Amino acid sequence: MRRPDPAVPVDPAPGGRPPGRPDPFAAARAAYWKHAPHPSPGSRAAAPDLFTELVRAEYRPDGAPAGRPAGAPSGDLVLAGLRRRVRAGDTPPPETCVRLLADGDHARAAVFDAWPEVVRRHGTERAAAAVRRGLHGALPPHLAAPLLDLAAAESLVPLARPELLRLAHAPERTVRHAAWRLLAAYDGALPLPHADAMPGTRPADAYERLLREALRTPDPPAAPEGAELRPGTLVAQSMLLGHLDRPGEGLSGGLGVLLGALGDALARADGVAGVLTLVTACVPELEADPLLLRRRGPRHWALRLPVDSPRQVRPEELGRHREALAWWATRLLGSLGRPVDVLHVRYADDGSLALAEAARRSGAALVFTAAPDPHRQMTERHAAPGADANALRYDLHRVFVADRLVDRADRVVGIAGPGGGTDELLHHFPQLAGRAGGGAPDAPPEGIPPYRPPADAGRRIDSLLAAVGAALGATAGPGRPRTPTVLLTIGRLHPVKQQDVLVRAWVESGAFRESVLVCVGGSPSDADPAERAMRARVERAVAASPEAAERLLLLPALANADVRTLERRLADPANGFRARYVCPSAKEEFGLAVLEAMEAGLLVAAPVRGGVPHYLVDGRNGLLVDTSCARTLGEGLLRLLRVDDGAAAAMARRAQGLVRSTYSSDAMARALTRHYTAVAARIPTGRKGAAPSCEGPGRLPVVPEGRSRTGGEGTSFPEPDGPSAVRGPARAARPWAASSRG
Repeated sequence: MRRPDPAVPVDPAPGGRPPGRPDPFAAARAAYWKHAPHPSPGSRAAAPDLFTELVRAEYRPDGAPAGRPAGAPSGDLVLAGLRRRVRAGDTPPPETCVRLLADGDHARAAVFDAWPEVVRRHGTERAAAAVRRGLHGALPPHLAAPLLDLAAAESLVPLARPELLRLAHAPERTVRHAAWRLLAAYDGALPLPHADAMPGTRPADAYERLLREALRTPDPPAAPEGAELRPGTLVAQSMLLGHLDRPGEGLSGGLGVLLGALGDALARADGVAGVLTLVTACVPELEADPLLLRRRGPRHWALRLPVDSPRQVRPEELGRHREALAWWATRLLGSLGRPVDVLHVRYADDGSLALAEAARRSGAALVFTAAPDPHRQMTERHAAPGADANALRYDLHRVFVADRLVDRADRVVGIAGPGGGTDELLHHFPQLAGRAGGGAPDAPPEGIPPYRPPADAGRRIDSLLAAVGAALGATAGPGRPRTPTVLLTIGRLHPVKQQDVLVRAWVESGAFRESVLVCVGGSPSDADPAERAMRARVERAVAASPEAAERLLLLPALANADVRTLERRLADPANGFRARYVCPSAKEEFGLAVLEAMEAGLLVAAPVRGGVPHYLVDGRNGLLVDTSCARTLGEGLLRLLRVDDGAAAAMARRAQGLVRSTYSSDAMARALTRHYTAVAARIPTGRKGAAPSCEGPGRLPVVPEGRSRTGGEGTSFPEPDGPSAVRGPARAARPWAASSRG
């Protein structure tokens, strides 16, 4: 048997390939950061596949070709070379950057990330001239908006004011809005055109009204009045995908539950002045509610970043809104009356890069939670014959974004992996070894808030349990001595959550004959295409088995408090149910829903891939299951069903005790507060609160006419009128000041 090359990293398991097998993707990254020779591919006679070619092109330290004539498209190879240069700090000249805007969204992301350093190194005049040539015909007209965004990002002046004013009247929304933002860098107060009066345009909607108002009003008033902030670190945390308070619907998952509880806990922690949770709001959401700042609890606010999208923005669309998001975040964070000290981002996507740029412009420290996703599955997913080329391109983009966030961050933290630490993270991010002093980054514990029963949940939960009981009746019959079991799973309807694989596994393994499967998640409507596709796959999985279809309950997402109440009722033997919880996800970086089920007292089966194994020990406080395919997941379901009740109760008790003693949102807040305080203290004084030069003065329209404020002492935020607001004397409309802090 051939032994693996000791110079080639192997997966530490169980998060990716089988333990001990070499991972060429991790090897290429390790060689790049160690400036070592690229690992040899061996004696392959065939031409390299697309995965091999692109990995070599992007990570060969010398950028040399792979040795055979390249079969990859030239655009892919150019992009790989651009990423390699950006990672190395070898920024291309502005003319090259402008030309690369035509190569698609992923190339634009690399250009925008490199652009501040490009302008610093080559000078504003040369950068402005390159943008000007692009606007004057060197690039197609549809690229006018990204060209204007490049100029606005670094306060360049590529056009005479009359030329820019003509673009400010353009019928294309993206061009018009980009021109408005760039005009702010020219002279601050603007005679912005009204969209209603522009030929070929629709009347202004909520997004356009907010943008115009944020730009055009000079002479900001004094700092706003409102709830007092304590001395300490002002923290912002981001959740740009999904809704903060609707977990299980669309793109809204456990992160909303985590950040809601964490924000409240941080606001109570010593040394924290207050917390802002940054979310997005699309055009229909802004039309329904134009308020951008809303209090969630004492010293905890949700701050909505407007997004010019007709629907909730999806991960692959964030790159098209990158500069607008960076502009809005910089603008709004600069309007609070005092600087934000720390901005914490978690997802490796273009939205997080936009916020990283906002942190740079506003002088805030940046904290990034890194995870080896999709790193750990790159080779497994993309080196196989027939792999999806577009999926490979998207995953390579995500890896690049994660690298840029690591490079930009003032502090990187991880999520505990299978061994309880972040060795797996270091394996997939070899560049962290130097900045972490040779050790792995810290992994602050994640956790859940204490359970608080909702006052009015009884009737809702009773009706759900009645439906479960009716389905259980369908499992009764001769020859079935085993007590029927309720298998519960909670999660948004999404391919990574694999509800379709779960249902196929349940049917094909025969587990449906002795259980009822209850899937909770998804919007009540069919508006989301990913949810529609998942429901269709689930329906196909039971189409050939009417008996299984009778025992499958698909329920829309429930409020988190209702989910936890349902889990408790199912776990309580006094209610007559034999219930188990299963998480069928392809992987879970942490698994908040798993923790909640454990805390409720349910025996849990969860994925062996990802971070769950660092708190769930197979056979001791739950079961670890291979969720990579329906066959192995089916085997795990049968194993879960056949754990006897005594052993199940013992494992559930151990799991419940562990979660309640270790994995709380308060413990997470205490650990993160130490990181925030330390990293904020290291930010140079001149960087803190530095206003970006591209920002003109203006007021932020956060409260409609007639809303009220409450007075307070010290540094403060506004308190919008509403259920969580403190009423006070009425003030003029749009009273939230945009201070320059410069």
